[in-house]
Amino acid sequence: MAKVYDVIIIGSGPSGYTAAIYAARANLSVLMFQGYETGGQLMQTTDVENYPGFEEGILGPDMMEKFEAQARRFGTEMLTEDVTAVDFNQRPFTLTANSGEYRTRAVIISTGASAQWLGLPSETRLKGRGVSACATCDGFFFKKKDVAVVGGGDTAMEEANFLTRYANHVTVIHRRDSLRASKIMQDRAFKNPKISFVWDTEVAEVLGDEEVNGLRLSNLKTGEESTLPVQGLFLAIGHKPNTDLFKGVIDTDKAGYIVPSEFTTTNIPGVFAAGDVTDHRYRQAVTAAGDGCRAAIDVERWLEAQAEAERSTEGNEAGQERRPLRMNRTRNNEKPILTAGKMAELRRESRELRA
Repeated sequence: MAKVYDVIIIGSGPSGYTAAIYAARANLSVLMFQGYETGGQLMQTTDVENYPGFEEGILGPDMMEKFEAQARRFGTEMLTEDVTAVDFNQRPFTLTANSGEYRTRAVIISTGASAQWLGLPSETRLKGRGVSACATCDGFFFKKKDVAVVGGGDTAMEEANFLTRYANHVTVIHRRDSLRASKIMQDRAFKNPKISFVWDTEVAEVLGDEEVNGLRLSNLKTGEESTLPVQGLFLAIGHKPNTDLFKGVIDTDKAGYIVPSEFTTTNIPGVFAAGDVTDHRYRQAVTAAGDGCRAAIDVERWLEAQAEAERSTEGNEAGQERRPLRMNRTRNNEKPILTAGKMAELRRESRELRA
């Protein structure tokens, strides 16, 4: 008979790995589908200096390698495959990947969100070497440098304003002749002396061999091309949550982000979500890791409640009336002991008292 895992985690990255660490340490059987692109967005990040515990900073890929090793240490099984289909109609749930079908009592979705990119070969080549999609993560590395931000919404204005803390000058490049950002965000950007705007323009090429040293721009109305000398390019044209697999099954908002019904639970009991797949505001490694912790704890408690409910049902079917917690005695009536079921009930009552 096929193995039934206690929990399967879909997606790696800070939230997925943290969930795996907590779940495996709780003696749950854990399988993680890391995906073909393991480690999430941090695999495209150079220095990470704002994650606690790494006082000298750490490379994004190195950080994810440590997360993975810690999860493996506690017994997490891992597959570098993508989940291609899910069946949440009955428990145990069934997940399908290239290597076959896998069954599980609970699922944690930690598929993250992907930054929208321009799709330029030069942009891809220089990711992490001057091209970024996170000012909060990488702005510190552009002290007294000239940078550009692509976008015209609230996120772009927020990124541009944030970057002025470090950069010498910020140029906002927008495809239209007006911003889509809210009035208050526009006002802040327009009033900032370190921000200027280039309208009706797109980035045609990111210049530089080993690092960014400029942008080739193209005016969409006149076709005129120009060069903008900058040392950094920040994309702020949105993020896309990786939730296509769950469309029509898991509740999401208009943008596609999963909307938890309570804590990390989704609209389907036994299916939980953590990290950037639910977060369109913070999108930080540390907040994603915290989400993974919360999801694993929620899974553990949910599974325990399910097990207790099943024991109660089995007892009632056998004609055993549920009574207040009591001691059972040994065969020789020597001293009282607690059954496993009563111990679970005691733990649950203790948690309720602490809450």
